[in-house]
Amino acid sequence: MAFHVPLRMESKFMKNKTVQLVLEWADFEEAYPEGNMADFCRYYLARQQEDKMPVTGAIPDSIEEEMMRTIGRISKLHLFYANLALKGTDLHQIEEFWLLCTIRQEKNPKKSEVIYANLLELSSGTDMLNRMKQRGLIREVADKEDKRSKRIMLTEKGEEMIDPCFEEINKSAKMLVNELSEMEKGLAVHLLKSMEIKFSSLWTRHRSLPFEEIYRNVMEGD
Repeated sequence: MAFHVPLRMESKFMKNKTVQLVLEWADFEEAYPEGNMADFCRYYLARQQEDKMPVTGAIPDSIEEEMMRTIGRISKLHLFYANLALKGTDLHQIEEFWLLCTIRQEKNPKKSEVIYANLLELSSGTDMLNRMKQRGLIREVADKEDKRSKRIMLTEKGEEMIDPCFEEINKSAKMLVNELSEMEKGLAVHLLKSMEIKFSSLWTRHRSLPFEEIYRNVMEGD
């Protein structure tokens, strides 16, 4: 539970830097009980930057919407610059790079496994994989356990594409977060990773459900 200072004492206490730090720690510990000291330091530094941030575009009605809008805009900017960085390579878009990475990691996965792991719809993901196959980046092999399915593997050309393309994509990512400290980057990852993991495992099941049912299930913890 957060530590609260009586109003009559607040003005005096808030002049004390130690008290301010204790109050910040109490708020952090209540919000993130599993957090450690390093997490708190990143959290504190990020809080100091909140009032300095300019507002771009329409002002959202809630902090949650502002947060997701910011994440969405950053994602679009990342796609823009990453795709620019890929020009001159044999990859046409960043999604193709992540498909190659998933195939390498999973060795010889099914098409559907690769597509859903990258948050793509089955039809658009299949089209993308087919185009990559035509360009000689991947090849299909028979599924020994399921004759109706095909598994995919990297060709030598596809394998050779990953490392140099990663270098270019990583440069675009570093450029976007260049003004953040290492602690701020760590805090951002720490705060967002659990959300990404949770909904990455849920979205395929949610595709056939009405939003109100999804919302109720998520908010009630079902």
